[in-house]
Amino acid sequence: MGDVGAGVVEAPTSGRPDGPTGLGTHDDATLPVSVRSAMLHLSAAQKGAGGAPAYSRFVNRPVGRLLAALAFRAGLTADAVTAISALFTFGGIALLVAVRPSWPLGAAVAVCLLLGYALDSADGQLARLRGEAGPAGEWLDHVVDSAKVVALHLALAVALYRFVPADRGWLLVVPLGFAVVGVVHLFAMMLNEQLRRNHGRPERAHVTGRRPSVLRSLLVLPTDYGVLGLTFVLLGAPALFMADYVLLFAATTGYLVLALIRWRREMKALAA
Repeated sequence: MGDVGAGVVEAPTSGRPDGPTGLGTHDDATLPVSVRSAMLHLSAAQKGAGGAPAYSRFVNRPVGRLLAALAFRAGLTADAVTAISALFTFGGIALLVAVRPSWPLGAAVAVCLLLGYALDSADGQLARLRGEAGPAGEWLDHVVDSAKVVALHLALAVALYRFVPADRGWLLVVPLGFAVVGVVHLFAMMLNEQLRRNHGRPERAHVTGRRPSVLRSLLVLPTDYGVLGLTFVLLGAPALFMADYVLLFAATTGYLVLALIRWRREMKALAA
């Protein structure tokens, strides 16, 4: 789900629309010939960072840019990178369900989720670099994002049911609630962008101008998917993991409530 934080990312950054930040189409003479030149091309065609949580902005996108350049040199298509991203993400989710919580498991799950997340950023960047950006790639990205944003929390609910003592079964409510919040947030972001397009308004991910606020990126850090992925490192200490997970759920839910109110006002303004 691209740089999908639960917070202020106004558009899923894993999509592949060929907009103002796209590189357009290329002939062979204009394509970069090295990883370094590919990264320079990508650096000149980044989406706006306005509203992006800090991990997505300062870690995931740069790592995704490097992976996109490597994938370009390897001759991979954007759809292939999307598929590899899904393999890592759902591989980590499968481990979460199948293996009893431990420190090694937590590290493995976190690595899978974060690498899948970086590749999710890379596929859109690669599509723009190769001139492949279009509805089909954007559709595939969003389908995968929709699946993983729900599957991760449901998998945690299954893991809690399997491995947590029965008298603490109330914990199952938290990942179920997080799954609802996650899918509502993702759907609302995609719908926001579609309605903006329909009314001739610029996509927020492409709006540039004044320098995006670093403070704002840090304030919404708890809503970042990358932070959620890092939390799974703590699986070796279940009580600590659940405390952190509950805090992320509360922060995400609080943000979503405020965001929905603001987005509702924005949608009314579109009609006016």
